[in-house]
Amino acid sequence: MEDATHYGVSGSPGDGPYVQIWLRVKDGTIERAAFKTPGCPSSTAAAGVLCTLIAGRALDKALSLTAKELEIVVGSLPEGKGHYIDKSIEALNKAQKGGD
Repeated sequence: MEDATHYGVSGSPGDGPYVQIWLRVKDGTIERAAFKTPGCPSSTAAAGVLCTLIAGRALDKALSLTAKELEIVVGSLPEGKGHYIDKSIEALNKAQKGGD
């Protein structure tokens, strides 16, 4: 996202599983959220649902979202893919700093 004000990543892009999150925050509210992952359905589901849930919310409220709550909305992922929920939440938490 070209006009992002915040960026967070969990994992190493190009080297194993990862989730990147971009946020456009104005006056403390997330106006837009976007993501990039390796493209497996589980990573896309976790990061996509997260971005949908947080868009339009206050940044501080979005940061209170837990992995367990995201898992309830996403539903169960295939065995060995649950880490994408954790990675999505971790990327969001890193994005709160505005560019780490």
